Amino acid sequence: MDTEGMYDGHATQRGQVPRPTTPPPSLPHIPPAPPKPVHAPAMGPTLADWVSAPRPQAEPGVWRFEYEPRKGEETDTATDRSLLIGVVISFLACVLLWSLLANNYIPYADVPLKLFTPRDWWEFGGRAADHRGVAALQAYELVLTGALVFWFSRLGSWGLAFERLVVARGPGARVAGAAAVAMFVAMSIATKTLPADALAFSHLPYTEMGPLARLSAALLYVVLYGPVVYLFLRLAGWWRAPRGRSAPPTTAAAAAAAPAAQHPAADDPARWPELRGVGLGEVADRLEGEAGGGRMNDVDYTRIRRAWDSVRVDPSRMRAFADSVRDKGAGACVHPSGARDLPVRAARHDLLARQVLLGTVEDGVRNPYARRGTSLALDPDVLGTSLLAVGPSGTGKTRQLVRPVVESLALQALAGQAAVVAVGAAGAQLGPDTAYDVVVRIGDPASVYDLDLYGGATDPDEAATLLAEAFVGDVPGADVRRAATALAQLLGPFRAAHGRFPAVPELRELLDGLPAALDALRRELDGQPAMLRELDARTRQHGAHGDPGAALADRVALLDRPAFAGFFDTTGQGRPFSLRALEHPIRVRVDLPERGHADASRMLARLLLAQFNAAAAARADRSLFAFLALDDASHTLTSQTVRGVQRLRSAHAGVLLTLRTLDDVPEELRTPLLGAVGCRMAFSGVTTWDGKRFAEAWGTEWVETRDVTHRTVFADQPLTRAIHAFRKLVTGKAVTTDAVTVRQVERERWSASDLAHAVPPGHAVLSLTSVRGERAAPLLVRLAGSA
Repeated sequence: MDTEGMYDGHATQRGQVPRPTTPPPSLPHIPPAPPKPVHAPAMGPTLADWVSAPRPQAEPGVWRFEYEPRKGEETDTATDRSLLIGVVISFLACVLLWSLLANNYIPYADVPLKLFTPRDWWEFGGRAADHRGVAALQAYELVLTGALVFWFSRLGSWGLAFERLVVARGPGARVAGAAAVAMFVAMSIATKTLPADALAFSHLPYTEMGPLARLSAALLYVVLYGPVVYLFLRLAGWWRAPRGRSAPPTTAAAAAAAPAAQHPAADDPARWPELRGVGLGEVADRLEGEAGGGRMNDVDYTRIRRAWDSVRVDPSRMRAFADSVRDKGAGACVHPSGARDLPVRAARHDLLARQVLLGTVEDGVRNPYARRGTSLALDPDVLGTSLLAVGPSGTGKTRQLVRPVVESLALQALAGQAAVVAVGAAGAQLGPDTAYDVVVRIGDPASVYDLDLYGGATDPDEAATLLAEAFVGDVPGADVRRAATALAQLLGPFRAAHGRFPAVPELRELLDGLPAALDALRRELDGQPAMLRELDARTRQHGAHGDPGAALADRVALLDRPAFAGFFDTTGQGRPFSLRALEHPIRVRVDLPERGHADASRMLARLLLAQFNAAAAARADRSLFAFLALDDASHTLTSQTVRGVQRLRSAHAGVLLTLRTLDDVPEELRTPLLGAVGCRMAFSGVTTWDGKRFAEAWGTEWVETRDVTHRTVFADQPLTRAIHAFRKLVTGKAVTTDAVTVRQVERERWSASDLAHAVPPGHAVLSLTSVRGERAAPLLVRLAGSA
């Protein structure tokens, strides 16, 4: 049950999971301690708090951990000066109108009060007959005052002005502003400017109440000044409880906060109510004790949760699952490598939502109001539509995009949810070797693993198609189908004769048409007429007009170099890695010799992309999310691989392609490539030519524009003309009037010029599409690794 019956065997020749990169030392068995992520802060939430945190459904790309939708609507972008003027004018108008009402300068203002009160409360002429009329007048005045303040505060945008002019200047300014407002209200009550004090204390029969008079007065003080205190706390920002930390749980944090609540809720996910519901209370207690003792981390919880989901699908596994948890606790159902976490994390992850935090949506007018200031994350739901990122060197594509995404999927692989292959140049910062199960260093004699040139294929036609796509797919005018046919005419007979495909030197000799190699193969095929016909057909076509054999031989020669001696072995003596292993939760990194063998590296990258498209689509079990990350996809894409990328979303797979510029893609493929991927990302510094392609892909939207026309005022009266002349003499400008025209026009979401010049360093413009078809408009994002 530790491997759920899926990870038997070590060789990769037929699609099994290979052994770890470093052979395990021959030491006595010691129960492994839970790994501690290096990146984790010293303090953080407990595992129970992390599990129980809300993760509401949201638009694609929203970091769902404790996400709260932004409330309200976008307000008018008024300047600070206009806000201040509006507040002052509305306040003075409020005071003026209140003064007129309080001093009875507005006749019939108290008619509504007298219509709804008894007639014996009032004398003839409208004066109050007794204390009941006086109390009614005081209460009515307070209600009118509150209505005036509410109306003029909305009219003058007092709340927005307080946020923009006071709160934006820091906590100290906010407390000082709140104290000033509360002091003003308290002084208005104390000086009897507002009749609240008289209404509260002038109408009680203190002499008749006796000992209760003092208590009643104290309660009235609380009722009178309690709202003032609440106003101060609300404006100062102290009324709302602070939100908890949102860092991922770690074993150290869980150990530090081990004392939990004495009576946790029965439906708390940290108590595993599903296990208790089927009678596995002992197993649930063991897991709860592991979390409370700090021996379980987020990877352990997610991995065991997925194992339990498989048990619910196949109840026959329940006993094995329960025995494994009883014996190993948080180490149950562990990944075949034995790892329970990565040695180091460079990004922030939420494994329950399967998200990695990428950055923050810029709080500016370029972004939709609801998304401004929200955190942006990627998950398999959007990566399943594939992602294309374009940006010049030095913009952080590897550090701020590829590394976090690969790291997230490596964690999901440890939890039994994904399989990831990262391809980059030797020395690319894609994580340490210990973070991977397989590390293939092509051209490095110390490499433990080799690369299967044929992708684990056993059918000669399939293998020939993959090789042809890699070898001549980028050659202008080359016919890939003819190249595949030529290769199949050699691979089929060779496999029939030797039971394997040819190694690189052998394939080169056959493509060059060396008589000795062809004669030896023909002798081995004695008695197999079908294969002899294939070989004879290749011999006849060799050297003919349009024969792809010469181009194929030249490309194979790039791999038949001393630096690659011992690689691409097909005799079974090495440890080749095959992409057929994508049916298992495997973590793979392939280092290409970009520095000394650039052409060979590009050809191998094309080969890996073609093999990934074929292997992902051919998987019998697609429960795992398969992902390929190409740190540099320059000169890698062909028409066939672009079509294959478009079909990956239905195979529960995706790719990440990074380019320095779209000029590294053939011109006829640039538009199909942008249409094949669902997520597009433009880093700062792209050219206007690249920006034009992105602008076309993102389309247009309807926006409201305001055109202001200044018209000179011509006065007819002599006095008016004299005033205008004096004003022009003082200001140097003629007297004008403004005519404003508001229109709805269709404009590009991001123009080529904006993408080239308006994206700050450390930022990128990103659009997302989920596998369900949900879309997020292009967003200007401040990447997490930026200062």
